[in-house]
Amino acid sequence: MSPATRPVGISLLAFGALFTLFAGLAYGGGADAPLLIDPGVVARYGLPLSTLFVHLGAAVAIGALVLACFALDPAHPEFDRALNVAAGSAALWTMASAAAGFFTFATVLQEPVRLTDSFGQLLANFFIGTELGQAWLVVLLAAAAVTALCLAVRNRTALVFVTLGAIASLLPITLQGHRGGTDQHDAASSALFLHVVFAAVWVGGLVTVALLRPTLGEGRLPLVLARYSSVALVCFVVVATSGYINAVIRLDSPSSLLSPYGVLIVVKIVALLMLGLFGALYRRSLIGRLAASPARTRTFWWVAAAELGFMGVAFGAATALARTATPIPQVAASDLSDPTPAQLLTGSTLPPLPTALNLFTLVNIDPVWLLACGFAVFFYAAAVIRLRRRGDSWPIHRTVLWMLGIALLLYITNGGVNAYERFLFSAHMLAHMTLGMLVPLFLVFGAPITLALRAIRKREDGSRGGREWLLLLVHSKPFAVVGHPLVAAGLFTGSLWLFYYTPIFRWATTNHLGHEWMIVHFLGVGYLFVQSLVGIDPAPNRPTYPVRLIVLLATMAMHAFFGLALLSGTGLLLADWYGAMGWPDARDALADQQSGGAIAWSVGEIPTVALAILVAVLWSRSDARESKRYDRKAARDDDAELEEYNEMLARRALADRR
Repeated sequence: MSPATRPVGISLLAFGALFTLFAGLAYGGGADAPLLIDPGVVARYGLPLSTLFVHLGAAVAIGALVLACFALDPAHPEFDRALNVAAGSAALWTMASAAAGFFTFATVLQEPVRLTDSFGQLLANFFIGTELGQAWLVVLLAAAAVTALCLAVRNRTALVFVTLGAIASLLPITLQGHRGGTDQHDAASSALFLHVVFAAVWVGGLVTVALLRPTLGEGRLPLVLARYSSVALVCFVVVATSGYINAVIRLDSPSSLLSPYGVLIVVKIVALLMLGLFGALYRRSLIGRLAASPARTRTFWWVAAAELGFMGVAFGAATALARTATPIPQVAASDLSDPTPAQLLTGSTLPPLPTALNLFTLVNIDPVWLLACGFAVFFYAAAVIRLRRRGDSWPIHRTVLWMLGIALLLYITNGGVNAYERFLFSAHMLAHMTLGMLVPLFLVFGAPITLALRAIRKREDGSRGGREWLLLLVHSKPFAVVGHPLVAAGLFTGSLWLFYYTPIFRWATTNHLGHEWMIVHFLGVGYLFVQSLVGIDPAPNRPTYPVRLIVLLATMAMHAFFGLALLSGTGLLLADWYGAMGWPDARDALADQQSGGAIAWSVGEIPTVALAILVAVLWSRSDARESKRYDRKAARDDDAELEEYNEMLARRALADRR
């Protein structure tokens, strides 16, 4: 920003956040004294205020790191300046986390501050021995680590892991706000995490660009802004979608919008709409005009200052919402008057009895995979359209296969199978086999990496965009190792046994974070396995077809043995979970587990057989192409290779006779 607009923009961000926070607390009662014991006005207002600075510090730190990894050139001073911004913001994040943890302690335990050993012991027990205290301790330590790493690390590949660690450290924060009612707490947790992360990238990115203005100069400013605008557009879609899901979960009717919680949501919606208008203005007009005429910089930054003000309003309203009672009570299953076994175990009521119709008609939204599938369809289609517009072709069957794979992934993660997965082992196994075997078969033949490398523009300034990061991944040694058929097959079959016969299975079944990891793992190892055998995308290791076929047949045998082990087993893997759901028809959990084994044996083997046929067909085509190549070469040189071979045999025969 210009010397005048830069402090105005940052001031508007801070003022909008603080004003909206205090107004929201006063209107929604988020800082009112409790009826029984009052922790004091300092704790009541100190907790939301420190939480606001936690969010702002984390946002700017993450936004600066994302820009450094995606938009900035290490050869320019902007890169180091961005990392300094990230370090300073992470330091604010660290100090605010310490304050928020202390105020949480004061609010929950309602202890007056005393300079005594007993008070110190009580405080230590809170941070070490309680779930809430441990969450704030993790956030504090993570923020401190991000601060140190931003000062020490300058390698962009390492910075990607720093960025991912900073994003992961937001998870404990999101688990402390409202997470929806008993039946929808998992969807609410995912939506809230997405909301916080992408809002942080959005806000933090713009603040970072504003602070980098003196370093960027007139020449690089439009380029960096265009890249930030692309990221901001994705953030807008995710924030809007996750915010809508959160609102639907927490509001029981449209009339709830008149409640204090609903009014604060309306304030957030208005701020979001204004931010969307600013984003549209950037992409359609201002960035292009700025590139054509640097003299328009002052006008542009006054618009950016106004946008920062609305971002502050949105952050303040979000922090106040976390302290405001929701129209739908946030009740844990253990606090219900007459909870069912399923509610005590899963936090949700049992779905209807499983039928073929219910499997295809029930919906259980997972915001993470709903958005992931939506972006996968959009970006693939956009890449194909870009190729067509510049006159390049892309096989239609690859597009169809990719869309079918994403549609199947969307159904498994958001449809009837997902509704039953936590309650029935057979539904869980159906999801596993589909994610690990069937979905990758479609996605691999969509050749997404090849399409991306052809469609994404090459960077010329030393920064790394999507194309550069993909090339780095494809040519990296870790990818070469895990992409080898032997390693991919080992991961595929080994993780099958390791997953179900270790505590990992319980974690992935009973914990929502474990469930999300499970989907990523099954989909990832399945994709690597299929890609290593029949993939179209570039790969560092392409063994011969006999090796591929042997690996595939060995994998089929191990897979079949696993299915038979479950099918003939007489003990439940999670007896206190699947065996205690309380189905009204007294469903036999062991029979259901054996049905899961049959699914693993049958449904899992069908794609494997298809893979074997594909490998055999590709082998035959490869031999045919090699034979044609040899025939063409022989026609060009009058079969010189054969003549030379015959002459060699004749010379050997003559030498033997002598």
